[in-house]
Amino acid sequence: MLTRTRTDRTVTPPPRRSRARRALVFGVASLLAAAGVTALAGTAVAASTLGAAAAEKGRYFGTAVAANHLGEAAYASTLDTEFNSVTPENEMKWDAVEPSRNSFSYGSADQIVSHAQSKGMKVRGHTLVWHSQLPGWVGGLGASDLRTAMNNHITQVMQHYKGKIHSWDVVNEAFQDGGSGARRSSPFQDRLGDGFIEEAFRTARTADPAAKLCYNDYNTDGVNAKSTAVYNLVKDFKARGVPIDCVGFQSHFNSASPVPGDYRANLQRFADLGVDVQITELDIEGSGTAQATSYTNVVNACLGVSRCTGITVWGVTDKYSWRASGTPLLFDGNYAKKAAYTAVLTALGGSGGGGGGAACTVTYSRTNDWSDRFNGQVTVTAGSTAITGWTTTVTVTSPQKISTTWNGTPSWDSSGNVMTMRPNGNGSLAAGASTSFGFTVMKNGNSSAPAIGSCSAS
Repeated sequence: MLTRTRTDRTVTPPPRRSRARRALVFGVASLLAAAGVTALAGTAVAASTLGAAAAEKGRYFGTAVAANHLGEAAYASTLDTEFNSVTPENEMKWDAVEPSRNSFSYGSADQIVSHAQSKGMKVRGHTLVWHSQLPGWVGGLGASDLRTAMNNHITQVMQHYKGKIHSWDVVNEAFQDGGSGARRSSPFQDRLGDGFIEEAFRTARTADPAAKLCYNDYNTDGVNAKSTAVYNLVKDFKARGVPIDCVGFQSHFNSASPVPGDYRANLQRFADLGVDVQITELDIEGSGTAQATSYTNVVNACLGVSRCTGITVWGVTDKYSWRASGTPLLFDGNYAKKAAYTAVLTALGGSGGGGGGAACTVTYSRTNDWSDRFNGQVTVTAGSTAITGWTTTVTVTSPQKISTTWNGTPSWDSSGNVMTMRPNGNGSLAAGASTSFGFTVMKNGNSSAPAIGSCSAS
């Protein structure tokens, strides 16, 4: 993993008992609705968001989060709606939290953790010991000082977040690429030797005994020399009682490094050692059907391994991805759901993903742009059957405001930032037919694109 700007509860009379049951049913229904799961007349309906669909499979579906994007309405809305786990992209790395020795700075990481907790999301901690994104002072330490500093860093950071982090990437990317299976040169490896990984995990267990402790790496997705070296490390740790609970597979894929055919088998061999496996930084460059198929293969691999506890994609939207030019994520630069999104949701057993076989889909384009405002257009397209009505939402980022609309009937939430648009004489569409509506956004200093919600049809 290179440096990324990117960058885991008396007996009552019958009438009272009946009311209690009704209240319980209502409460459960409310919770399910909040999680993206709907039910009508006692009939369960498939989950309509990634996090809710994964939860029904006993897993989480998370994303990497950057604190400096949480103020963007479309970013936060997509995050809060779709995901049930977050990983800070860079905010928990050594240079961010301990820029000078024994001086800790948690502001940005705290912001992410607080946001996640307020939404009931899990948090994965990333990362404690890594050769990259180290402040300069670490590299200048001798062996004794480095050991003290490493153990102090692990202890201080984990205790600060004790009880708030589900899983920690304790050690990250400690093995070389290629066919040697050797350790990577780093201040820790070079001065502390092979034992530094074990020491880091033992220190981590003491710091927060409840957190799951993971080893995380890339290019280990299939059976190869590097993944086998990690496998042998984990096997040794389990045999000797060294604390390790999980292994993270980053899973950055592209045409030159596609999803390997033995991906599931590789995850399973690690799980067979008695550890959980997690897909920790998933992104797949490409577009359309090919990208969607690759994402489906990854999800199915995880679902096929009982100890695969969750999937994290490395970012919410293509525009902020560390590999933005490869459009590797589930939402495009305008936060529209891609074919890959629908494929993932379908693989997880959900429905209503806004693509493929959905009743209608929406696409967004910016049609005009001036210094103080811009015009946007949303095109609504019926799926494989005719529809008689449609609804979608447009969310702008404050202080932006929508000043004018056309070809639709809008309504607004209390903030004035979320517009729900319904037809204005253009609700009936034949199968595959399209209509559009438009609006003007007053920038007020912010020119970011609005977030377009999924399309609901009748």
